[in-house]
Amino acid sequence: MSSVKRLAIKGIFWTIAGDGITQIIRFGSHLTLTRLLVPELFDLVSLPYLLITVVNAFSDIGLKLSIIQNQRGENPEFLNTAWTMQVIRSFFIGLCVILVTLRVANFYKEPGLLLLMPVLGINTIIGGFNSTATSSLERKMAVKKVVIFELGIQIVSTTVMIVWAWFDRSIWAIIAGDLTGALMQLVWSHFLIPGKSNRFAWDKQAAKEIFSYGKWIFLSSALFFVYSEADRLILGQLFDWKLLALYGGVFRLSDMPRHAFMGLGRKVIIPSISILAADLPSEELRPKILKNRNLILIPLAIGLAIFVSCGDQLTLMMYGGGEYYVKYSWMIPILALGIWHRTLHNLMGSCLLALGKSQYPAMGNLLTIVNLCIGIPLGYHLKGNLGALIAVAVSDIPTYVVITYGLWREKLSCFWQDIQLTLLFVGVLPAIILCRYALGGGLPIDKLSAADMIPINSLFQ
Repeated sequence: MSSVKRLAIKGIFWTIAGDGITQIIRFGSHLTLTRLLVPELFDLVSLPYLLITVVNAFSDIGLKLSIIQNQRGENPEFLNTAWTMQVIRSFFIGLCVILVTLRVANFYKEPGLLLLMPVLGINTIIGGFNSTATSSLERKMAVKKVVIFELGIQIVSTTVMIVWAWFDRSIWAIIAGDLTGALMQLVWSHFLIPGKSNRFAWDKQAAKEIFSYGKWIFLSSALFFVYSEADRLILGQLFDWKLLALYGGVFRLSDMPRHAFMGLGRKVIIPSISILAADLPSEELRPKILKNRNLILIPLAIGLAIFVSCGDQLTLMMYGGGEYYVKYSWMIPILALGIWHRTLHNLMGSCLLALGKSQYPAMGNLLTIVNLCIGIPLGYHLKGNLGALIAVAVSDIPTYVVITYGLWREKLSCFWQDIQLTLLFVGVLPAIILCRYALGGGLPIDKLSAADMIPINSLFQ
């Protein structure tokens, strides 16, 4: 047990460090490229990337998670079957992109897509031949090696992109960086675990187990994609384009913790719970989960309270002090409140995935989509911009309810611990806001005006 705990602690450190460095590199490269390349190039490349993302989301069967979670995850036949399925899937995605190139280019009247989309399709096919070694390392919680691998590829591909853009300010700077990253990942991945390589194979039992686990991952990924885009699609009918763009930037900022915890779930929680669940009954596993959750969620409660209390100032730091940004600086404190329950269900959703119960996250995503589609128009109708933002912040509470139910069914309930930790968060938050107010900093929603609570448009008309 102490060995698993030591690996988990190291894994948490490397996951958080890696995610932080990744965000810094991504932010720095974005700032640099926006100064070297014209905005139209980003619009051009975003379309094929969106298409690849859609096909990816609607063809995901959880191959990586299957290797990490399955008890046969070390078996060569299982690994090679998963790798074969990965290659087939990459050809499917790549060919889909290539085959629709002409139709998409004609529809958008953009001849540049005729060459761009096939190149990105080939990139996807190359990625299908990546070794399963990264999944095997994550299964063993060798997170340091995986993080170094990912950061190395990101640094090299970003460098190629920026250097290319410096000398040739064309779309091919972005493509060259991506292609370099894809080739580097392909080669390096096959050397991560010396003496082990993948080959084409098909084990019927392995394929059956992967499909059985992956059918819910497939549904969950497809629903998660819809859920991720639903808010902007609905708000696009209610907000003007400038406010919608600001919302997108603010939401990405408030959503960063979720991405960090998703990485933590895949690299630490799922493999560690998979190891422990193989040897421990639920009655012994649950106390260990509760104890270790406290180590994560108590600091988060305090940190999130600070983030919510000072979120408006963070918005102004990120986007400047223009009058428009000052006017809507209240948005991030509202959205940041949703981080709390989102973190609770992300952490425990990973536990259910580790136990092979992937149906609960899928059902949660479905209910969250329904909640968004009803909640945003209703919130906007009742309280304008404020109501719409509150609806987004609480949109995934149905996912929390479903995950909590699944944990209760598996005898791993954390509900009372969640109540206690939520009371801690709710207690710390007003204390920090009062300190800010006493020091003359005002309230984080000071800029919220009566006009923000009156709907201008309405989907109910």
